[in-house]
Amino acid sequence: MVKERARILVVGGGYVGMYTALRLQRKLKRELRQGTVDITVVTPDPYMTYQPFLPEAAAGLISPRHVVVPLRRVLDQCHVVVGEVTSIDHEKRTATLTTLATEEGGPVEQAAYDELVLAPGSISRTLPIPGLAEHGIGFKTVEEAIGLRNHVIEQLDIASSTRDPAIRDAALTFVFVGGGYAGVEALAELEDMARYATRYYHNVRPEDMKWILVEASDRILPEVGEEMGRYTVTELRRRGIQVLLETRLDSCADRVALLSDGQRFPTRTVVWTAGVKPSPLLAATDLPLGERGRLLCTPRLTVEGTEHAWAAGDAAAVPDVTAAEPGTLTAPNAQHAVRQAKLLGDNIAHTLRDEPLETYAHTYVGSVASLGLHKGVAQVYGRRLKGYPAWFMHRVYHLSRVPTFNRKARVLAEWTLAGLFKREIVSLGSLEHPRAEFELAAGGKPPHSPKDNPKGSS
Repeated sequence: MVKERARILVVGGGYVGMYTALRLQRKLKRELRQGTVDITVVTPDPYMTYQPFLPEAAAGLISPRHVVVPLRRVLDQCHVVVGEVTSIDHEKRTATLTTLATEEGGPVEQAAYDELVLAPGSISRTLPIPGLAEHGIGFKTVEEAIGLRNHVIEQLDIASSTRDPAIRDAALTFVFVGGGYAGVEALAELEDMARYATRYYHNVRPEDMKWILVEASDRILPEVGEEMGRYTVTELRRRGIQVLLETRLDSCADRVALLSDGQRFPTRTVVWTAGVKPSPLLAATDLPLGERGRLLCTPRLTVEGTEHAWAAGDAAAVPDVTAAEPGTLTAPNAQHAVRQAKLLGDNIAHTLRDEPLETYAHTYVGSVASLGLHKGVAQVYGRRLKGYPAWFMHRVYHLSRVPTFNRKARVLAEWTLAGLFKREIVSLGSLEHPRAEFELAAGGKPPHSPKDNPKGSS
């Protein structure tokens, strides 16, 4: 039994934040009922995004609302606060946070805690490339995924409605930067969707489109192994996709992608998926950080040299005790994050009950990646799969991992319906500016550029 009332603050509502709070709900069920434990989750969004499904959401195979898990429903024994922690003073056990009320003129809040779980996740790692901030499109949130889907379909509409070869060529050129999971899966799914959509455009053919993948290293999808990476390059090139290895994006100013090998591509679409970096919140704490800005942690998921502070996932540098080489850290991926979160929840419960802590030890079992409908690559327990078997394993694995039975059933139902009926190819770009048309009707300023177009997303 917990002798005194313990206040647990979980910062972040992603994989680690949600699964840790969920584990604590189950492990401390009696203490929560008796009021001796209080769990607060501070998150910028009231939902957790299951990111492996973002490419399929962008391709229209899964509804956006089924890619996210509502935290208030899942964490019904926790206090969910929609806001952002801006700084942490762990010596005083306080966190400063802003909420939606703060934006409306309310005060900045101070949250006191006894146990701190830092799981703010990561943000896109960008470079000072000319034009990237103005024209680049990210692919890390469900909003970005759906916005990119609308944008791609809109480009087909633009190309179909003009005879100007320059406008048409720029609209049908799609540049993806980054050869990891996000870049390869997003490009493959969207190319598959756009290729299907062209059958409904009388003057746009699949071969009119240019799909370009730019990767700075000499391989893509390193997680699935070198052989499967080479197979992926071959498969993408067979589909007419240009895969440019050992190449960098030097500029995308004036809607022209300039590459390090000298190639120039006029384009209206530059998707940036070249890695992530830890949340800037970590720099606003008094906790120890490693070389790459992540929290230094122990194998028990405590912050090194600090009591009552815990971390896991993208924000944490966790030693890999299963690695042969000393000093190896666990990879910042979803497979480790979910397992670390469960152990983290267990260890907090052990601490509150004066029980010994457990050590995180998990051997990486492999990876799966989708390359479009019925296409994929996988390396699981040393076995290599490609084509339909790998794609099927990708779906089975992620269906088993998506949280809650409700989401599993809805995703499975959508996959079943998608197999029975044709794809939807509608662009709903107006959802991004829902009041624009009313403002215009009410006498507001009319749209004067494509960016302000109430019906468009770009």
